[in-house]
Amino acid sequence: MRYYLVAGEASGDLHGANLMKALKKKDLSADFQFYGGDKMLAEGGVLKKHYAEMAFMGFTEVILNLSTILKNLKACKADIVAYRPDVLILIDFPGFNLKIADFAKEHGIKVCYYISPKVWAWNQKRVLKIKKIVDRLFCILPFEVDFYKEWGMDVDYVGNPLLDEIALFEPDPLFKEKYNLQHKEVVALLPGSRKQEIERLLPDMLSIRNAFPDYHFVVAAAPSFDESYYQQFIKSSDVTLVFGQTYNLLNIAKVAVVASGTATLETALFHIPQVVVYRGGKISVAIARMLVKIRFISLVNLIMDREVVKELIQEDCNTKNITLYLKEIGDGEGRAKMLADYQILSEKMGTAGASERTADLIISYLKGDSN
Repeated sequence: MRYYLVAGEASGDLHGANLMKALKKKDLSADFQFYGGDKMLAEGGVLKKHYAEMAFMGFTEVILNLSTILKNLKACKADIVAYRPDVLILIDFPGFNLKIADFAKEHGIKVCYYISPKVWAWNQKRVLKIKKIVDRLFCILPFEVDFYKEWGMDVDYVGNPLLDEIALFEPDPLFKEKYNLQHKEVVALLPGSRKQEIERLLPDMLSIRNAFPDYHFVVAAAPSFDESYYQQFIKSSDVTLVFGQTYNLLNIAKVAVVASGTATLETALFHIPQVVVYRGGKISVAIARMLVKIRFISLVNLIMDREVVKELIQEDCNTKNITLYLKEIGDGEGRAKMLADYQILSEKMGTAGASERTADLIISYLKGDSN
């Protein structure tokens, strides 16, 4: 069968690649076209647009880049019509993907949405639109099933695909030696994969170095940027940069400072104590604070429904606060409590296999074996 997938950021590329891998096992003649990234490209098929050209954060950023977004939407719609897939598989990225779903539905193309849009965070009435334009919705967070049920929508809970990726991870035994990290404990800095978040967060993350002279600071760099881009922020020989090595870095880190997003959950599943940070445009954040209906921004706290990791947002994201809370989880009671909470979180998340379960459900749906 022919599958058209749309992922608009690094995490979507990761999950899309795993889903493609699972689909190929069940459909040996699977053909793919997609918006995504390098991981999806490695699974085969035709990459139509890289996510690095698509990811814009916040309300004001979207407005400023509206012409680019509209061009991308137009091109994606044209591709879908030309390719005429058996199914369109949308991966998170709701601002873009819900428009694509609407278009596909109008053209009689089946729509599966993998990794539910976070409509529970704000503008919950979007569920009514989703019910009309999405044929099958696959959720990866335990609380989403009850949320959709309250709106009269049946969804499939498939587990979290991060568990798949972590289960496949094989640590590099020479990682410390390769980057000369044997002599000090490591602070992992995960500033995100989008240009805006890196530029807003990495300077704050790096500003705490003097408070941790006994630690080695290592930045998890996004493959879509080069070393010179990061060096403009680092400007120091005592910070190490690693590309495409986030799991190897988390595997050896003592603590981490992490941009709000999927990486917060990955860090928790590696059982690395963390401080979560976020900075957005002033207007975007002001609007979000009026609209958003959730108490937390990190997936760890959302899943646990209480504060497990400290969230430092906007003006609270500063050298003093990051230093204070990172020291609290470096040793002692604060560290022990967070690790105990991580264990509960891991039990809530369940087992690996989300990609396989989703692939089974999609193929079963396409063959007419389920409603």
